[in-house]
Amino acid sequence: MLILLPPSEGKSVPRRGKPLDLGALSHPGLTPTRERVFDALVGLCAEDPDRAAEVLGLGPTQLDDVRRNATLREAPTTRADALYTGVLYDHLDLAGLDAAARRRATRQVAVTSSLFGLVRPGDRLPSYRLAGGVRLPGLGPVAALWRPVLGEAVLEAAGRGLLVDLRSSTYAAFWRPTPDLAPRVATVRVLHEQDGRRSVVSHFNKATKGRLVAALLTAGASPGTPAQLADALRDLGWHVETDAPTAAGTRLDVVVREV
Repeated sequence: MLILLPPSEGKSVPRRGKPLDLGALSHPGLTPTRERVFDALVGLCAEDPDRAAEVLGLGPTQLDDVRRNATLREAPTTRADALYTGVLYDHLDLAGLDAAARRRATRQVAVTSSLFGLVRPGDRLPSYRLAGGVRLPGLGPVAALWRPVLGEAVLEAAGRGLLVDLRSSTYAAFWRPTPDLAPRVATVRVLHEQDGRRSVVSHFNKATKGRLVAALLTAGASPGTPAQLADALRDLGWHVETDAPTAAGTRLDVVVREV
């Protein structure tokens, strides 16, 4: 099983650690694209900070992100599982899992990254800012840069097992599973139920997905199909409803009333 997560805009800022080594990251087949995106981002932020802020969609209070991007070659790194923050990652709390669950995470979790394509929890990364909807000068949309190469890395990571795709719509555009993979692709939608009405609420969606991943890793669950994933989540106490399979996979609706 591979659990595919989105990144977070919020990231910790390492104070010490060796600088980035692109060649040492997981999935070395992505290195040429990583180098192109990395060079374009660093060059833009170092040469024209004002334009960089506009391209990256950053306001006056976020200019530190531009300055950090300009110095990414020398910046200290930390493990990816300590870098990403925000609601999903706070509720996943990889550092707080037991040792066995953390070991499973190194094998079963991957993060889609605008800058690095696909990273694993143990990859050492600097704090960067590059959202998935950005169009880099000279290169074009970030999603379009990753689309031709990301699929091979995801399939390598998933092997012949189940792919649990928890990416947001922005990062789902980086690569979409082909119909032949549909029988082993599961997506999850979180519905907040209140007073008999259901809605999609960002906070509940992110928090619940983080908790779901933590629960699966802690339990050591290894479902091989979307139906088995639904059963595993029900066994862990979640209310899960399963949609009919489609050419894109099977969607599971997880219904929650509180986080």
